[in-house]
Amino acid sequence: MLRKLSTIKPIVPFVRQYSVCELPKELRQIQQTCWNFAERELKPIAAELDHEERFPSIQISKLANLGLMRVTVSPEYNGSNLNMLAMSLIVEELSRGCASTGVIVSIHNCLYADLLNRLGTADQKDQFFTKHSNDTIGAFALSESDAGSDVAALSTTAKQNDGGDWILNGTKTWVTSAKEAKSAIVFATVDRALKYRGITAFLVNFEEAKGLTIGRKEDKLGIRATSTCSLHFDNVRIPKQSVLGEVGGGFRIAMEQLDRARIGIASQALGIAQAALETATQYAEQRIAFGEPLLRLHSVQVRIAEMAVRIESARLLIRKAAAEVDQGKRATKAISMAKWIAGETATFAAHNCQQILGGMGYVKDMAAERHYRDARITEIYGGVTDVQKLIVAEHVIRELQHKK
Repeated sequence: MLRKLSTIKPIVPFVRQYSVCELPKELRQIQQTCWNFAERELKPIAAELDHEERFPSIQISKLANLGLMRVTVSPEYNGSNLNMLAMSLIVEELSRGCASTGVIVSIHNCLYADLLNRLGTADQKDQFFTKHSNDTIGAFALSESDAGSDVAALSTTAKQNDGGDWILNGTKTWVTSAKEAKSAIVFATVDRALKYRGITAFLVNFEEAKGLTIGRKEDKLGIRATSTCSLHFDNVRIPKQSVLGEVGGGFRIAMEQLDRARIGIASQALGIAQAALETATQYAEQRIAFGEPLLRLHSVQVRIAEMAVRIESARLLIRKAAAEVDQGKRATKAISMAKWIAGETATFAAHNCQQILGGMGYVKDMAAERHYRDARITEIYGGVTDVQKLIVAEHVIRELQHKK
C-alpha cells in the first residue's frame, strides 16, 4: 500500500548519520513507495504516454496525493519537508518507470517548489502554494535562444512603471511543462549593461499575465510526454511584489538552484540507465540463441557487467552530491561530477541495451528504443556535459593550487 510521504518521519535529522552506501529505514521506505508507484502506475503506460505525447495528469495528481510534488517544501505549505537525497531517490525510481514523469517531478520540485520554499516571502508562498492545489505545476524560465549556457547574455527585460509594477518583454525558450504550468519563476534583466548583475528572478502567475503567450510544443526526440515550449512576454505587467529574492540577485539564485536541479537530472539519467539494464537482462533471459539464453553468452555478460558498474558508480556520485547539499556544503564539484557521469551512463546503458536486443531494440514495441531516445537529453539540459567537465576541472585545479 502506498503511503503519503508526510506520514513518514522526516529524514533531515539523519543527514549526518547515513552512509551513501547504506540508506536508513526512512529513505528505504520512500524508495520503496516510488518503486511501487513506478511498477503499478508508470511502466504499464510509459510507451503510450510517449507515443501520444500525453502529459500524465492522472499520475501527477496521484503523486501529489503522496506528497511527491512538494518534496522539500515546509509542512505549513502542505509539503513533505524532505531533503535532496530523498528527492534524488524519488526521481530515480519514477524515471525508471517513465522518464517523462520523472523529469516533470524533478523540474517542478528542484527548480520551482524548492526555490520558492527557500527564498519566497510569506505572501509569495501563500499565493503560489496555499492558493494552488498540490498537483499544480510550476515552471522555470531561464534559457533563451541566445542565452543557454551563457546565462549572463539573456535579453528578456524587466522595467518598473510609475506605479512600481514590473513590465516584462522578451522570450524564454525550453521551458519544461510550460503548457501545464500555472506559474513560473522567470529570469529577466533590469539593465542589460549590468550583465549578470542585472538579472532578477520574478514570480509570474500565468492566469494574471496579460500579454503572455505560450508557444507551440517542441517536437522532441525523447521525454515526449512532457511539454517544452517558449514563453513570449509582450508588455506583461506583474506586481512589484513579484521579485523573488533581491533585484540583481537572479544570477546567483539561478546558479545555486541549477546545482540542485542537476541532482534531479542526474537521478533521472540514473533511472533511465537502470531501466535499460533491467530491459536488457530480462530479454537476454528469454531469448534463445545458439541453443541457449543470450544471458549465458560471454559478450552479453560483459555488456551487462559494464552497464552495472557504471550505474553503481553514478549512483554513488549522486548520493554523495545530494548528501553534501543536505549538509549545507558547497557541492558544485560533486554535483557536476554526478550530472556528467550519470548522463553518459544513461546513454551508455541505453546503447548497450539496444545492442543486446539486436533488431528488437530498434522497434517501438520494445522499451529499449524509448530508453535510448530519453537518455540523450540528460547530457544536454541543466548544463551540457562539456560545461560540467569545465566546472569539475576548475574546482580540481583550484583545490590542487590551494594545497601548494
